[in-house]
Amino acid sequence: MATERRDWYDTPLYYDIVFDADTPREADFLEAIWQRHGTPGKRRRVLEPACGSGRLLLELARRGWQVDGFDGSAAMLDHARERLAAAGFKAGLWLDRLQSFELPGPAGYDLAHCLVSTFKYLLTAEDAQACLQRIAAALRPGGIFVLGLHLSEYHRTQPDHERWVASRDGINVVCNTRTWPAKPRTRLENLRTRLRVTQAGQTHTQETQWQFRTYDARQLQALLRKVPELERVACHDFTHEAGTEFRLDGRHLDVVLVLRRR
Repeated sequence: MATERRDWYDTPLYYDIVFDADTPREADFLEAIWQRHGTPGKRRRVLEPACGSGRLLLELARRGWQVDGFDGSAAMLDHARERLAAAGFKAGLWLDRLQSFELPGPAGYDLAHCLVSTFKYLLTAEDAQACLQRIAAALRPGGIFVLGLHLSEYHRTQPDHERWVASRDGINVVCNTRTWPAKPRTRLENLRTRLRVTQAGQTHTQETQWQFRTYDARQLQALLRKVPELERVACHDFTHEAGTEFRLDGRHLDVVLVLRRR
């Protein structure tokens, strides 16, 4: 069976099927973090940079949040709009980039979040800093930004492999992602994702290749120091347990930072 080269963001339904199982748990975590570190009140505005298929936008809208988001993929945004509309919700959605986004309306968000390493698509230090500064400007004082990303171990020599299997409405998706060792000099790592999709008795495979900018704990701390508008108030991991905190010291590679607008 031939493998098709295709950006997996151009097939948002398959992407959504793979990752949607985590949505309620992630939304629980975001709300718990906001209660713990933010300034909860009647206003509940949330911004999702790189909102993708809209799974968390919809979940938070169901919980009473006013939701807005942007993404670099028009296909993802179309899917998100259709999904929200079908459930009877509205969101401010627009096409934009992490490092240069502009809000179409007023700032003053209570919460922003980017949970699944999308931040690592920013391949230069300048773009990463610009993204954090723009998010800080979008938040109101006391607002919270929750940022999740995988850290790198530069001494590793073997690729990492992750596999997910999920189904919905007769569509089965198997996702295999391989990450090659990071290059310390360039701070880049190569990734490949293959989706094997079975639908209506037919199976096809599609492959996406891309690069991430890498961070270890020290490099991430150095970046955060360049954006003093954001104060780091907690560090968690990808289990998304609000009651369990860790140090940003390299012992945990899957980190979820809680950053508060000063």
